[in-house]
Amino acid sequence: MSDTDILDRLYAVIESRRGADPGTSRTARYFMLGREKIAQKVGEEAVETVIEAMRGDRDRLIEESADLLYHLLVLWADADVAPEDVWAALARREGRPDASEQSP
Repeated sequence: MSDTDILDRLYAVIESRRGADPGTSRTARYFMLGREKIAQKVGEEAVETVIEAMRGDRDRLIEESADLLYHLLVLWADADVAPEDVWAALARREGRPDASEQSP
């Protein structure tokens, strides 16, 4: 497997934690707390990522980006959104001018 598969592998681990003990699994705890808390955490991590980008701290930007991706994957799992659903949406936008600025 290549490094590009890491998000798919992490998503599988996150899904496997759905029924785990919230006392021993941070991911299980997020599922227990619910989507509102998960979404709040995604927002917090997004802000922290932006802050580190603006500070120019490359190492902290990498770490905060990893945190953001983890929490986003937890949110996807809670919302029954698989990574391949997002990859397909990205593929549909590929090659379109300003695709990231267009609404689906």
